[in-house]
Amino acid sequence: MSNAEIEIKLPVPDPEALRSRLLSLGFRIQTPRTYEHNTLYDTPSRDLRQRTEILRIRHYGPTCTLTHKRLADQATADSTPYKLRIETETTVTDGEVLAEIFQQLGYHPAFSYEKYRTEWVSPEDPHAHVVVDETPIGTYAELEGPTAWIDRTLVQLNIDSATCLTDSYGKLFLEWKQRTGSDAQNLTFAEIPAPRLQVPATA
Repeated sequence: MSNAEIEIKLPVPDPEALRSRLLSLGFRIQTPRTYEHNTLYDTPSRDLRQRTEILRIRHYGPTCTLTHKRLADQATADSTPYKLRIETETTVTDGEVLAEIFQQLGYHPAFSYEKYRTEWVSPEDPHAHVVVDETPIGTYAELEGPTAWIDRTLVQLNIDSATCLTDSYGKLFLEWKQRTGSDAQNLTFAEIPAPRLQVPATA
């Protein structure tokens, strides 16, 4: 099933302060802190990246999800100042078999990224969420929902919209590499150790 995904990302310098604010606003945890591993697939010539598309297998706790994202048409994109992508996804039972099919079709692992994600659901809209991602390069929050809801929630959270980002984790990783000079190839806890986080045994 395809749908328009509208979101904004922001760095979280004080996760505990954000948690307290979410609780005070009536948000509730929908999914507690859960390890997540993502692999993006592409051709050797990066055809999908050149078209600004992604093909992803995500393992989030016990759930495996296949996702394809692409740009929205210009008229739709102009309707919001936030990041907007057309997302098609479905759960799958065996990610390893799917990965093998991809490789037989010429799509190989191009980039992996990991995080611990906590999902909070809005008290006013069950389809609107704040997700908090603990990544090897810092903690970020994503607000996902209708544009008007995002606008209101940013105000309620006392967040300056100037600090918000529309960048993907892949782009944030590349910018981090430029700043730090790291030779890491993936945004994973194995390549970028983060002592403050508990690294899962499978990482």
